[in-house]
This record gives sequence, C-alpha cells and structure tokens, in this order.
Amino acid sequence: MSDVVIAGAAMTRFGKFPDSTIRVLAEEAVSDALADAAIGAADVGMVFFSNAVAGIITGQEMIRGQVALRHTGLLGLPMVNVENACASASTAFHLAVGAVASGSVDVALAVGAEKMTHEDKARSFAAIGTAVDLLQLEDLKQWARGGSAGSPLPEEAEDSSGKRSFFMDVYAANTRAYMEATGATVDDFAEVAVKSHEHAALNPKAQYRSPVSREEVLASRMVSDPLTLLMCSPIGDGAAAVVVCSAERAKRLGADAVRVRSCALVSGMDRTGDEPGAVERAAARAYEAGGIGPADLDVVELHDAAAPAELMTYEELGMCARGEGAALLRSGETRLGGRRVVNPSGGLLSKGHPIGATGCGQIVELADQLRGRCGERQVEGARTALAENGGGFLGRDAAAMVVTVLSN
Repeated sequence: MSDVVIAGAAMTRFGKFPDSTIRVLAEEAVSDALADAAIGAADVGMVFFSNAVAGIITGQEMIRGQVALRHTGLLGLPMVNVENACASASTAFHLAVGAVASGSVDVALAVGAEKMTHEDKARSFAAIGTAVDLLQLEDLKQWARGGSAGSPLPEEAEDSSGKRSFFMDVYAANTRAYMEATGATVDDFAEVAVKSHEHAALNPKAQYRSPVSREEVLASRMVSDPLTLLMCSPIGDGAAAVVVCSAERAKRLGADAVRVRSCALVSGMDRTGDEPGAVERAAARAYEAGGIGPADLDVVELHDAAAPAELMTYEELGMCARGEGAALLRSGETRLGGRRVVNPSGGLLSKGHPIGATGCGQIVELADQLRGRCGERQVEGARTALAENGGGFLGRDAAAMVVTVLSN
C-alpha cells in the first residue's frame, strides 16, 4: 500500500438542493478534484462511481455513473457503478486504491454523488429503508423489539405510514441497550451533537453551521426514544471526488499528496453478541496493514448517523475500553484542541449525510486535514488519520464497513 496516494480531493457543500441534480453535483466535485491534482480527465485510467438511492428517488436505476459523468470528459474510460448503502463511496475509494495498487492503472477516480431530497419525504425514507435484508425484515424487527438487543423497539416504530425512518428506530433500540450496558446517558448523546455542531460551524461545506446547546438538542422533536431530531443525521444532497494515483505519478505531478496506508472493506456477518462486529474486524485489518494502532491517530472521521453511534464506535475502533465511550467524550480528547479529534468536519450529524457521497466526503476532509487546509477547524499537527464508514444492516451487524488509514 505504500505506493498509493491521494493526489486530489474535493467536495460540494452538503445540504438540501431541490433544484439541483446528481449530474450537476458530481460535475462540480470531479472538476475541483482534478484541478486539485493538476490533471485533466484524459489522465484518469479508471472511474468508480458511487450512488445508493437514485433508483428510487429519481428512477435512474442503472448506468448512474455514465449518466452523471456524461459531460466531464471521462466517458470512454472503464467506469464501474458502486452501491453499498451508506458505505458506497468508501467502497468506490477502496476499489480505486486497489486498481492503482495492483498496477492496473496509474490514476483512478472515486466519485460519490447523492440526491436524497424529494418533495415526498416518505420516498426518501423508503429508499433508505432498503438497506436491510428485506427477505428477513421481520427477523430484524423481532430482534430490535427486544430479542438479544435487550431493549424493545418503540411503539412508534410500528407506524406503517411510511413517514418514519426504520433505521433510526433500530439505532434507538441499540442505544437503549448501550445505555443499560454502559451507563451512558441521554446527556452524553446530546453532547455529541453539541460537539458536532461546534465543529461544523467552522466548515463552509457543512449542511448545518449553527452551534446548538445541550438544552436545544434535548428539547428538539423526539424521533425515536431517546433520539431527538438533533441527534439524527439529516437527509441531504452532495458529491465528493478523490483522485488516487501511484506515488511515482504524484511526484511527477508535484502533488500535495497524502499516503494511503491501508483501506479495509468487510461485509456484515450473522454473529452472536460476543463475536466482533464489522467495525472491529475492518479496523483490525486496517491497523495491521497500515502498521499503526488506535493510539497513533490524530484525527478521525466516523459514521455518526445517530449521535450514540459515535460513542459506540470509539470503543469498536479501540480508542478506549469497552463501556468507556462516554468517558472519552467527557474527557474532551475528541473535541477540537484535544489529542484525538473526532469528526472535525461536523460528521454526518452536522456536515450532512448524502449517503452515496458520505465515504468520499470523509476522505476529502481527512486529506485536507493532513495537508493543513482546514482553517479554523484544523487539527494541529495532524499526521495520521482514520475514516470509518458503514452501510446498511445485516441482522445485528453493519452490512458493509470500510476503514481507511491515511498519513502524510
């Protein structure tokens, strides 16, 4: 992996853009990423295009990349469409890294683009709700109702109007089980949201840029007990693109390059509660291949689709012991100014979560952090970074998980 680098990275602002299209968003991200690498479309050897929900939101079920990138100058190149739920873009990045590492191409482009907003929000929720095994949906509901989760699915989750996010109901069930096991409190989850909004206020690409107080988080509308609206990632649109190339090519380009130390992709498993989940398995692979451990991390972008997930992921990444996620948050170590800053971009909660673009958006943030380009939210002295991006549910595990380690 030592000869693969990121030579260019860029993203659009994340937000709700009802009058835009996936094509417009993707074109902006691609143009800016190529310019960042000081190359043109003709220099790219292969393209991996990520999108998760266009088939349901817009009806473009197939050839999404060829359609979105039609006017970018990239047509004619090998182009692969990638879908892995919320981990789609990090999976595209994983494939781009593999293509360069194998020597198949010298330059590969990973693009993630998503448009989730729709005048009928039920359609957006329906699209997100397909990121589970629909053949065994009742099994998932049964587990979340109280099986081994230890905390029942809330009554509101049985609403069949289509105007609810079943995903947040599952996160809520997991959260109550986590509270029972660790003693974490609703106030802790509110503090995650407060931290996220503080960081996003410094990020011009973030969907939400206004700080919020703990009281405002707790008083916001209840989505699924104990998750309030400000503890849940929003629906949004956006795109991000990353140019991956060999170290030799980057040197010839004079690129401000970032080293890809490792990029591990795993799928979910039917597991018992005692077996390691997808985050732990992907992180173990990434740490081993990258030659580092969690104590070496300076900055992390992790998948906080709901606020409690940040605390759980601290533990799964080995940043603290089991049950100590809330204590790590309270220590201040993961805030800007701390020793291991988590989600300086604002994370999914505040930067936004256009699901097919999220993974590349994380890589853009970390590449900029390692190149010292993040202005007021810059993590001082950042040298080693990690991205964790999950997609969908397979039973009680994430269906897809990518953990990437970068360094300068």
